[in-house]
Amino acid sequence: MANASGLLSPAVAPSVGRRLNPSTGVFQSGFLFSEGVSRRIVCSSTVQGAEKLSPSESGVPRLVSRGCKLVGCGSAVPSLQISNDDLSKIVDTSDEWISVRTGIRNRRILSGKDSLTDLAAEAAKKALQMAEVDPDDVDLVLLCTSTPEDLFGSAPQIQKALGCKNNPLAYDITAACSGFILGLVSAACYVRGGGFNNVLVIGADALSRYVDWTDRGSCILFGDAAGAVLVQACDSEEDGLFAFDLHSDGEGQRHLKATMTDNEKDHEVGTNGSLLGVLPKGSSYSCIQMNGKEVFRFAVRVVPQSIELALEKAGLPGSSIDWLLLHQANQRIIDAVATRLEVPSERVISNLANYGNTSAASIPLALDEAVRNGKVKAGHMIATAGFGAGLTWGSAIIRWG
Repeated sequence: MANASGLLSPAVAPSVGRRLNPSTGVFQSGFLFSEGVSRRIVCSSTVQGAEKLSPSESGVPRLVSRGCKLVGCGSAVPSLQISNDDLSKIVDTSDEWISVRTGIRNRRILSGKDSLTDLAAEAAKKALQMAEVDPDDVDLVLLCTSTPEDLFGSAPQIQKALGCKNNPLAYDITAACSGFILGLVSAACYVRGGGFNNVLVIGADALSRYVDWTDRGSCILFGDAAGAVLVQACDSEEDGLFAFDLHSDGEGQRHLKATMTDNEKDHEVGTNGSLLGVLPKGSSYSCIQMNGKEVFRFAVRVVPQSIELALEKAGLPGSSIDWLLLHQANQRIIDAVATRLEVPSERVISNLANYGNTSAASIPLALDEAVRNGKVKAGHMIATAGFGAGLTWGSAIIRWG
């Protein structure tokens, strides 16, 4: 279970104002339980001094909580690789100019008949295989993306591609480069408060489709990819999501956006049959517009603060963290945050050089590589954070395996 700023403690009693109605079994916070599910759902909040009381002393029934853990991961990238040298043939740039400023040397781009949905499904299948979970046992599919291949969302198509016979709920989460963190927190809420057992969290984006390839300030940054993690229910003692911190600031939209625009036509009737000036015209999204300096300032300011807040909520010192895993946007941002948090470079996960900024896919893509190459092992603690358009940002303290 969660509130707006972090996971609620599973071991303490409900706060004043959220009293139990004995006749209905409903807390005023909106969570329902009964004798049949009390071993699976915890409804609790923090009370000052509650840690000094045993369940019997508190006078409030204690529900045995569920935890959630990350048990499988997978990733997929397009076959087409575009190097900095390749880009230098399109715009006025060079490998040195790009790599020094961003840390990026290559990126993968969807082309031809490639499909982002297919990439997402491939990453999800790999995560299920690692976790040894059958697609029919998946309770929920969360697709974190800002570039779906259907206006109404692409998650149901992934559920279809996986062959889930039980028709689990599948829907999209749109929060750009923060999307995967929001997906993890959402998965935890479904497991802790909804009784779900297996939730697929997929980050997948194809920002190359919205890049102005004549703008050397933005076209050098982005790549396409998909990454997935399976979040699974477990006993509270095995819980692997300790705390989180989430924020947004609409004032910052002007620094990073891709807004909807009307398609202007030279003739009287637009392609969607509307009379121009009377009925709505056909619309599309603009290319990505970014103020790089302002986004950099934003990220190096808010990301360390968010991670420090998440650690505080988890009651953990920074020294307990084995790995720092940030959204892969710019190596200078990653280095600046690591310096602020006093995390040595050998404990920072980065694959930015090979893939560029893959938006919601960047964290699960980097995690999957680190797990499969043996860098991240079961039991390792990870501080992770996403940040980007919206503006949105958030962090989570997690344990792998």
